Amino acid sequence: MISTWLSFTTALTVSKSLNVLFLAYTTTLALSLVAVTKTLIISLLLESRSADIVYSADENDPICHLSSNVSTYTCFQGPLCDVPKILKGNYYAKSEGLIVEEDDYDFLITNEPNSKKYIKYLIGADEFINNKTRYCLWLVDCPPEELSKMPYVIERINRVKADRLTSRDKAMQKLAFTPTLFRETNNPDKCLVIPVVSSERRNYIPMGFIDKNTISTNGNLIMPDATLYNFGILMTKMHMSWVKTTCGRLKSDFRYSKDNVYNNFPWPENPSDKQIKTIEEKAQNVLDIRASFPNSSLADLYSPLTMPPALVKGHNELDKAVDSAYSKQTFTSEAKRMEFLFELYEKYTEGLFVKENAKKKK
Repeated sequence: MISTWLSFTTALTVSKSLNVLFLAYTTTLALSLVAVTKTLIISLLLESRSADIVYSADENDPICHLSSNVSTYTCFQGPLCDVPKILKGNYYAKSEGLIVEEDDYDFLITNEPNSKKYIKYLIGADEFINNKTRYCLWLVDCPPEELSKMPYVIERINRVKADRLTSRDKAMQKLAFTPTLFRETNNPDKCLVIPVVSSERRNYIPMGFIDKNTISTNGNLIMPDATLYNFGILMTKMHMSWVKTTCGRLKSDFRYSKDNVYNNFPWPENPSDKQIKTIEEKAQNVLDIRASFPNSSLADLYSPLTMPPALVKGHNELDKAVDSAYSKQTFTSEAKRMEFLFELYEKYTEGLFVKENAKKKK
């Protein structure tokens, strides 16, 4: 691969607020804007290859990498690598009656004691990151004869039905026929939670595990049956470099997506059993350190100003273990990480676009 590193000084002063990954090809111009504001991915798809530019606007590393060998960035329906799929949490619009706020919880279980076994914790991104308490009625397995004996719950279900029937959305109106349920009923025994929207100020997107006693809304993505290895890879600088380059933005905050970010992420190629075990051990260590601060929210733990030194150290060790699983080289900058990741992405996708074009011609 032909590559050239160019240093920039005053010429890039105006652009230093941007992180731009520019994939250039020479044919018909098709512009794909995958993320905006502080991160842009622009794919120029052209008939014969030209050069590709990976530009990092880090003021301490103002460099531009030109490469002649990067594939088109696309969105896959499933993960690029052999890893678990992630799902959206449960959509909860027009379901106010099923949501039990903290102030209403005691009243409900006092007046309707049988409802307690059908109440679970409910978390969106805000509740998950900031340790806020919220509940919901999860009536998936509630028999009709038992439900009919809980008038306070019935009153709530009536509210849900009425709310959905007044919606202009035809699909939402149909959901009025199942007022005891959210639109989805995803409730795995165990899953990894990935907040959809989170602050760009954090060095890592706070992720964590929940069990079947907690329901996630669509404010999160969930990975059922996730392993410590999966958690370990995603909670690192390597993955965050990918996030910063490929994710969308809400104002300046990260907006993590299944299609643009996760499905395209290139995981380590053939890590050894020893490397996987080390990553799992370091990932568990991060979780153990978190647990040693039971009164701290994930927002507290991952704020750049209040992140405990022990957790900083734990993540540094995890970063090192994951970097080693990717390559023997030392990654000295985010631009180096992205150069490596897109080379790996190209390797994984080699031939895929040719096959896709062949199918279309048929």
